[in-house]
Amino acid sequence: MDTGSTAWMLASTALVCLMVPGLALFYGGMVAAKSVLNMIMMTFGSVALVGCIWVVYGYSASFGDSIGAAGILGDVPEYFGLSGVMKDDPEAVIPLSVFVAFQALFAALTAALICGAISDRIKFGAWMAFTGIWVTLVYLPVAHWVFAFDGKGVTGGWIVNTLGAIDFAGGTAVHINSGAAALAVILVLGKRIGWKKEGGAERPHNLPLVMLGAGLLWFGWFGFNGGSALTSSNAASVVVLNTFAATCSAMLGWLLVEKIRDGHSTSLGAASGAIAGLVAITPSCGAVSPVGALVLGAIGGAVCALAVGLKYKLGYDDSLDVVGIHLVGGVTGTLLVGVLATADAPNGVDGLLYGGGLSLLGKQAVGAFAVLAYSFGVTWLIAKALDRTMGLRVRPEVEQEGVDVHLHAESAYDLSHSPTTAPTPEPATAG
Repeated sequence: MDTGSTAWMLASTALVCLMVPGLALFYGGMVAAKSVLNMIMMTFGSVALVGCIWVVYGYSASFGDSIGAAGILGDVPEYFGLSGVMKDDPEAVIPLSVFVAFQALFAALTAALICGAISDRIKFGAWMAFTGIWVTLVYLPVAHWVFAFDGKGVTGGWIVNTLGAIDFAGGTAVHINSGAAALAVILVLGKRIGWKKEGGAERPHNLPLVMLGAGLLWFGWFGFNGGSALTSSNAASVVVLNTFAATCSAMLGWLLVEKIRDGHSTSLGAASGAIAGLVAITPSCGAVSPVGALVLGAIGGAVCALAVGLKYKLGYDDSLDVVGIHLVGGVTGTLLVGVLATADAPNGVDGLLYGGGLSLLGKQAVGAFAVLAYSFGVTWLIAKALDRTMGLRVRPEVEQEGVDVHLHAESAYDLSHSPTTAPTPEPATAG
């Protein structure tokens, strides 16, 4: 065992775990005060459910030996209940158990990302049922396609091994996957009551909370991307540097679009731009140079800033811009690998601008759109089936009065008491 790499993976797992409250606060601050607890509960609830699924059969379905060597799905009985994971393998660089925990958080966060698109209007029980089915039928196969490398006597997924597309930390399996799924659920669930062409049904109730959540996500993302190197090495160091650079330029790219389009730059735009940069650099952080990361981040931030406005033109109510940031940002970052990749980076492949031709770009496109099509199609079927059986949407009065009180019997803020005022003193009388 490499103790340094093991320590890095343990730290990276902890960093990624911090992204759970980061996402909850980022999403929670963007909804109305009457919905913030529900948003936090959907985030934490999906993480808890996916964590249990991962232990029972999720890891095996994603990283087990591919069934029939087809590269579609891992062998579920192989690691069922994580049997054999605790054994010490003297030939391994890191313990298998830390890799299992690290990847469990990838699965959990991917599912949690979807809830930001459907705030204020979905039943909590329906959300939990959707999460369990979606992870099983969509995330686990896609994770096998993208993350499961061939090994000694083991066959992995078709995108990473047969196609040869590059996705260092989950641009396809995490962001395109969750963004396409979010779009499908939105179309089944429908718009919020009062949703208008401009501005949405509710404005963010706590922008400092949004900024805090974005900062925690940025911090945790160093583990998300850097930990995907699986060693404490030069590759991990380059990935962390590229992740930081792309996030900085993406924030500026988003703010510039806001300034030109709207005449002002906002804190919500800064937070959203940072997340857009993190999304875009996720698949490409091991493939580009630091300057390439700056270029990629700026493009990703600007493109996502423009993309979030499509919901008003096309009429789909993406509450917190999951489609505009994660789907569009994931596709942008994945495709730009084929343009900006350099053989000097850890992935060691040249893209179009470095004389690599169109081959890599073609592979990236096939991988990205295969995941998009599969995720959207299967998610739509899942959502439609649940809507016709248990029903997805809360009653109109619940949506209008607030899902926190109706679904969780709680309020985030106690606004029932007025500030105490001192009594007015009586005028003094003559002695």
